[in-house]
Amino acid sequence: MNWQALAQEVIDGKELTNEEALRILTIDEDELLPLLHAAFKIRKHYYGKKVKLNMIINAKSGFCPEDCGYCSQSSRSTAPIEKYPFISKEEIMAGAKIAFENKIGTFCIVASGRGPTRKDVKVVVEAVEEIKEKYGLKVCGCLGLLKDEYAEQLKAAGVDRYNHNLNTSERHHDYITTTHTYKDRINTIETVKKHGISPCAGAIIGMKETTQDVIDIARALRHLDADSIPINFLHAIDGTKLEGTNELNPRYCLIVLSLFRFMNPSKEIRISGGREVNLRSLQPLGLYAANSIFVGDYLTTDGQEQNKDYLMLEDLGFEIELAEKQKHLVKS
Repeated sequence: MNWQALAQEVIDGKELTNEEALRILTIDEDELLPLLHAAFKIRKHYYGKKVKLNMIINAKSGFCPEDCGYCSQSSRSTAPIEKYPFISKEEIMAGAKIAFENKIGTFCIVASGRGPTRKDVKVVVEAVEEIKEKYGLKVCGCLGLLKDEYAEQLKAAGVDRYNHNLNTSERHHDYITTTHTYKDRINTIETVKKHGISPCAGAIIGMKETTQDVIDIARALRHLDADSIPINFLHAIDGTKLEGTNELNPRYCLIVLSLFRFMNPSKEIRISGGREVNLRSLQPLGLYAANSIFVGDYLTTDGQEQNKDYLMLEDLGFEIELAEKQKHLVKS
């Protein structure tokens, strides 16, 4: 396969066929670097060498009625995690200040649960209004299944983006969770799009899915027109349904990132949860396909030390991309 030629076809508007996508996922390992080079051609066309940084604040931990098999916060999990109700506006603001000081462009307010309460949304709305004024950060909400009225309120407050991952393919969904449907997830993404909020939806790789499932997720996200696509690599947690699952290696993770770049060429592809334990020493290579990473800790698992992330970007010769208003506030 001439990967460079295929990359140019993708830049010119081609959508991969199923056969081409399968060819990517099943390449011989001696083709990995040529494939990654071609993925970088696409990434560079749309993003140059810029990298978007994201940071999570876990606004509510545990107490979730859902049964997602990957999640330590689910109702079925026995993992020993810290549990607490929705935090205050002041605590969210403290997190936003840290994000601003560390050149994080997107601040993600994440909460466990099926969906937010009216009180939860009020706290987020008040915090976001102040964040936009003081720090100019791009704000992403991730609060679960979302009603129209709450989407409208979040948009009015200044929420730029809303994350609700598909996680896996429609075929594989019921193996991962039974307390909500794949259609529920699609509906939430469509709701935020309807209210003018940028849709963020991604996947978790390594949950006993097939290669066809991976292709189906990538294509579903293309057809959903998700602006930002976080790719998580399963970090199996003891006490969850997927405890002990270990299907990934760093080379396959790079192949998956390349597939998502070929399938969603112009979109923000973010290396998310599990990158440290799955990509390991090959983490820098991931940014030749992706153009975004999380910095700091995740929800109930630790991330890499921040100084290592910044050093990695410096060594790659990549440039941190700030939010537009944030640029002016940093200079001032």
